[in-house]
Amino acid sequence: MIKDIKYITREAGKIIREGFGKNFSFEYKTNESNIVTEIDKRAEELIKEFITKNFSEHSILAEESGETINNSEYIWVVDPLDGTTNFAHGLPIFSVSIGLRKNDETIAGVVYDVMADNLYSAELNKGSYCNDLRLQVSSEKNIAHSLAVTGFPYDIADNPEHALELFTKIIKKTRGIRRLGSAAIDFCYVAKGVFDIFWEVHLNPWDICAGQLIVEEAGGKVTDFKGNSIGLSGTTILCTNNQLHDTMIRELIF
Repeated sequence: MIKDIKYITREAGKIIREGFGKNFSFEYKTNESNIVTEIDKRAEELIKEFITKNFSEHSILAEESGETINNSEYIWVVDPLDGTTNFAHGLPIFSVSIGLRKNDETIAGVVYDVMADNLYSAELNKGSYCNDLRLQVSSEKNIAHSLAVTGFPYDIADNPEHALELFTKIIKKTRGIRRLGSAAIDFCYVAKGVFDIFWEVHLNPWDICAGQLIVEEAGGKVTDFKGNSIGLSGTTILCTNNQLHDTMIRELIF
């Protein structure tokens, strides 16, 4: 089914690319920092229609419309536009992310970096790819030489999980920290070896599903801040090249 996921991810990406920089309507979700555009909704509708037509028995968990639960061992986890704030402000860093799970295990994932036209994909036990290039995480072992990436949740004003203090702490330990605004792309850049470390708090299943598999199939590691398996729970997320994982667990203690 990876070909199907790649196909519909690219098709959704076309809608997003065509809408980029144009006039569009938007709504507020949980607060004034959390918005959804008509482009998010159109892309999600396209994806859901494709799944319903071709895999009618499968369940769906989508960011904007919630869950469609069927009696199936398969569930598609869909983020139609990861990086909506970037998109809305004309910053060309955003993605489409689709993961497919079977019996509570992610078996395939695709992330489309729309404006860069890079398609990241992975299948369980079959490796990760950017287009046709096999991915491998970095081999960096020294946190002082590492490049990290992070993001902040929409409820950052509440400073969940000491997110602001941890940013201040980690920026002093690494070579630098970037903040791209798309968690799915952050995962993929760790898989590609661009970043050595990614951490964030309060991520959702659609932020995590595809990207986690892409990282793990490239040799990386994804856990919570204590080193525990996360499933699709994103209260705390630590993603590294594996070499720096134990070091980061120690640093993320607050």
